[in-house]
Amino acid sequence: MLTSYLYIAAAVVVAVIVIVIIFRLVWKVAEPNEALIISGLGARGERTGAAESLGFKIITGKGAMVMPGFQTARRLLLDSRAASLEVECVTKQGIPVSIQGVVIYKVGDDFVSIANAARRFLDQQKQMDETIHELFTGHLRSIIGNLTVEDLLLNREQLTSEIRSSSANEMSKLGLIVDSLQIQEIQDHSGYIENIGKPHAAAISAQARIAEAERDQEATKSEQVAAAEKALSIRDSQIKQASYQAEVDKAAATARQAGPLSEATARQDVIRAETEGAELSAQLAEQKLQSEVRKPADAKAYETRTLADAQRDARISSAEAEARETELRANADAMRVQTSANADAEATKMRGDAEAHATRATGEADAAAAQARGLAEAEAAKAKGLAEAEAIQARANALAENQEAVVAQQLAEKWPEIVSAGAQALGNVDHMVVLNGADGVSDMLAKALTLGGTGMGLAKTLLNSMREDGTVPASTNGTAQDSTAPAPATDAAAAS
Repeated sequence: MLTSYLYIAAAVVVAVIVIVIIFRLVWKVAEPNEALIISGLGARGERTGAAESLGFKIITGKGAMVMPGFQTARRLLLDSRAASLEVECVTKQGIPVSIQGVVIYKVGDDFVSIANAARRFLDQQKQMDETIHELFTGHLRSIIGNLTVEDLLLNREQLTSEIRSSSANEMSKLGLIVDSLQIQEIQDHSGYIENIGKPHAAAISAQARIAEAERDQEATKSEQVAAAEKALSIRDSQIKQASYQAEVDKAAATARQAGPLSEATARQDVIRAETEGAELSAQLAEQKLQSEVRKPADAKAYETRTLADAQRDARISSAEAEARETELRANADAMRVQTSANADAEATKMRGDAEAHATRATGEADAAAAQARGLAEAEAAKAKGLAEAEAIQARANALAENQEAVVAQQLAEKWPEIVSAGAQALGNVDHMVVLNGADGVSDMLAKALTLGGTGMGLAKTLLNSMREDGTVPASTNGTAQDSTAPAPATDAAAAS
């Protein structure tokens, strides 16, 4: 019975071992850095995508059963790989350069990238570096041909970015991704790069020398400042030492003078005490005078001054009252006078207005009367003028027809005046002596009568001249004379 149990247990163990071995043979596990590609019968995953559509399964990070004889499992490494780049190319300036760099790449982690990489490199994973080298070498030559040496030196980041962007599509088709692309070295055999750096190196060298000189100058200035400060410190120290020595000397002198000073001070104290005693005696005498003489006198003076002030204030109050009363009385009189004057002025104004109104009415009446009189006088003057004009016209007509008759008539009309003028000439004679007696008187009368004939002749002469030129001739003294005017009395006087 025991033997039977042992056989059964051994069989079970063997069966378990066989099962484990078989399981290890059919169960394949993908490591973290690899992808398991299973192809063969039934090798289609649950996912729908490009990889499954091609008839193989991709397993990452876990295990899968592979049926021996019906399926095949192969591993695709997902590790990072590095491919060196060494390119001989020509820049845009025609300068040959040598570029050295490195590309770090790997298979993409997504199933599409793994599928693309598996289709291209599953059995040629060792040739992957050569493929990457050829791919990036072509892109690098193409890009460098459009750049200058300066661009290559100064913009390496831009160069790597352009290379990665231009190769991104092809890398995606290969199922690869670029982790890093570095341009390690750029060399040229013509010395162009070396010559480019020389001006900058010279400028840097010059700047370095300038900076060194400036630093030397600053250091020299600092040293001079430090020396000056040192001298200043030495001077201050010596001054302080001299000051301290002076204080020491002063203290020594003071100590030497302490004895005489003490004696002088003692004498001063004695004199001061005697002075204070005298001052106290004087103050005592003054207090006696104050209490016995000055205060009674002040009280008496205060009483007198107070009584005088009271009397003065009383008089001032009385005067102010009288002035106020006078002011009020004057204001009342002024108010009364002003009221009376206002009344008189108002009455005068009213009388003036009345008189002005009466005067204006009287003036208007007088003006109307004067206007009427003026009009009447004008009418009378007009009638008189018309009458005189008619008389003149009639006289002119008469002169034209019978001048002598008219002149004789006018002389006859004016004869009394002529005789009167001649008599006036004789009347002015205060004393007249007639010679030749009766004959002299007869001659004088004859001459007086001759004046009438002379006037008539003069009138006729005037009329003749008027008839010739139509104007009245001027007299010998420059004034026009009326033909009807009597002869001047000067002739009679001349005759006398």
